[in-house]
Amino acid sequence: MSDFYIFDSDEETGAGGKDDYKDEKDKAAESIKELGEVKVPLFRSNIHCITVIGQIEGHVLLPPQNKSTKYEHIIPQIVAVEENPEIEGLLLILNTVGGDVEAGLALSELIVSMSKPAVSLVLGGGHSIGVPLAVSATHSFIAPTATMTIHPIRMNGLIIGVPQTFDYFNKMQERIIRFIVEHSNIDVDLLKKLMFTTSELANDVGTVLVGAEAVRYGLIKDIGGLHQAIAKLRSLITDAKQNA
Repeated sequence: MSDFYIFDSDEETGAGGKDDYKDEKDKAAESIKELGEVKVPLFRSNIHCITVIGQIEGHVLLPPQNKSTKYEHIIPQIVAVEENPEIEGLLLILNTVGGDVEAGLALSELIVSMSKPAVSLVLGGGHSIGVPLAVSATHSFIAPTATMTIHPIRMNGLIIGVPQTFDYFNKMQERIIRFIVEHSNIDVDLLKKLMFTTSELANDVGTVLVGAEAVRYGLIKDIGGLHQAIAKLRSLITDAKQNA
């Protein structure tokens, strides 16, 4: 099939009309490839949205067939949100199976140290190291059907069987527990109980919390979706302006 080019006169479009059309065509093709849409609605907002989907990729590259979020791509976005005076709040949308522990914890520490309000929304799942990410925001929401898996840290590959290895695991585990407890309403003893439950998961140690359970245990603040998350973030932005 041939491509048909329609141009206005040079007086209206200039001599570069064909090049401009090619640029637009390339942009449309890229949008279809990346987003499944010819055009993405443009809207100038004071809220920036960051999505963490799939597996959080840290210092080691994941196989190409894995859906992943690279933490080195998220860090500059968080810094830009903090620095840009036109952006007044952050919406963090999570649908993650977890991933690299230190990468996830690094992102969580950045978000919690922002001066601007942030709201997290767990959709689908916010598992493993996704839990600290969810609670790092100023306010957290979870969809009614979303789940969160709480379990001890694991490590793949070569592990040296010496006491120092256990001590290292224990210290890292305590870092995660301390962060979650400090930035949510869950009790430390309850969190450890959920984390080390042996009867919940078939091939693992831990607990799966569904929607309202995460709220009831104090891990997440509220049940809600996109509308509730944005409304809460706008309310937090208004409060921040009044208290400035």
